[in-house]
Amino acid sequence: MAVQTPTIDVQVHAYQRNSPERPWAGFLQGPDEVTGDDMVAAMDAVGVDGALLISPFSLYRYDASYALEVLAKHPDRFALIKPFDPQSEGVADEIAEWSKIPGVVGARVMLTAQEFEADDPGLNKIFAAGAQAGIPVNVMCSGKLPLFAELARRNPETRMVIDHVGLAQPPEPPAPPDSFADLATVVSLAALDNVTIKISGAGTLSHQPFPYTDIWEPLSKVFDAFGFDRCMWGTDWTRAVRLLTFEQGVEAFRVTDQLSDSERATLMGGSLMKIYNWSPVISG
Repeated sequence: MAVQTPTIDVQVHAYQRNSPERPWAGFLQGPDEVTGDDMVAAMDAVGVDGALLISPFSLYRYDASYALEVLAKHPDRFALIKPFDPQSEGVADEIAEWSKIPGVVGARVMLTAQEFEADDPGLNKIFAAGAQAGIPVNVMCSGKLPLFAELARRNPETRMVIDHVGLAQPPEPPAPPDSFADLATVVSLAALDNVTIKISGAGTLSHQPFPYTDIWEPLSKVFDAFGFDRCMWGTDWTRAVRLLTFEQGVEAFRVTDQLSDSERATLMGGSLMKIYNWSPVISG
């Protein structure tokens, strides 16, 4: 009997209510609180086996302490990624230490947080350290795709992951009139062998109700360019909460007739297991 590929969400967030004990640095679109337990319950309800838990930059900046607490409680269900500060003098050592923690699978860079140049020393330290540690570096790069391309060329040994299809995604409806305006640039990045891409939050780019049939024509161009082995599905829960439910973010990719069974299995878990060298522990 064939072993079924687990369903793994490439990007979810968990966080506590804003409090003096763990104050928010900013604001993240979503509920007032989504604990690790809440996230596991949501996953269980729709048959998602595991997820990459991204410590939310908007709330906690470079502090991943809550994500580490969630991992300690649910080590079979989550693996961790956190953002790093390019202005930190010791960022290379920080990534080396981070990568040694069991359950850690990646680092993150927020190109959208400020203005950068491609020769920024801190950025390039992060990418070099990611390669040295053997972990992918996830890059929030919507609106910064040419910069991302140059950084990927400068760091060919680093596995770089484009966040959220490389496109600006809305925190609330409606979707932008031309949601896929930068699609041609995104597709061109497939020429870089060290680049993979998250198909995360794609439903939020739709102008139609569930199951978001208008996203498939543009997404097919991404799949054709990168190949399914370099594409990873995800919901970006909880940022998407005002546009769709977690269940809709999952089911849209299950009910569509635009994916074969093997393509769906690769997109919704198979490729992630290879790119991040991680899979959840499925009981039973």
